[in-house]
Amino acid sequence: VPKAAAALAREHPGLELSLVDEHPVEALDLLRRGDLDVAVVFQHAGARLEEDGFRFRHLADDPIHLISRHPADTLTAHRDSAWIGGCDRCGAELDAVCGRAGFTPRIASLSDDMVVVQSLVAAGLGVAMLPGLALEAHHRPDIHATELPGVHRRIHAATYGDPPDPPAVAAVLAALTAVAGP
Repeated sequence: VPKAAAALAREHPGLELSLVDEHPVEALDLLRRGDLDVAVVFQHAGARLEEDGFRFRHLADDPIHLISRHPADTLTAHRDSAWIGGCDRCGAELDAVCGRAGFTPRIASLSDDMVVVQSLVAAGLGVAMLPGLALEAHHRPDIHATELPGVHRRIHAATYGDPPDPPAVAAVLAALTAVAGP
């Protein structure tokens, strides 16, 4: 989102852009009420986003990483470890991923703050799963991120209502698509 916002500022200097950080369900509620024009939301495998009246443009798949103090770590090495969980939706994904690996994670701490999660891992208080985009924004040098094969979340740009989109919305969607890459 920051790269798209910077591109919009350069290419459309008269466009006024306001950013709000919300979880997907709350962002879609704001979109439906008309409080937002575009929402960037994520969707874990098997999770459903409400579709009634929404239009979604897939932007990218964001790989999920095991966060620990050990390089080249494995999920199954932590079947008895303390885990740091996040929001309800992220917790459901953690349960599903660990369940496919044959265990139920023992949640010792909860935080939605990616910096706090990394600090807890660095302090030896547990392991966690974080998305790659969060690690691009902040990655402590004293922790290790091991990509979990086949585990990712889908990133979408969402709008509400029938097309065509107003020019400003179309510009935002184009900028998001451009920075997301092929």
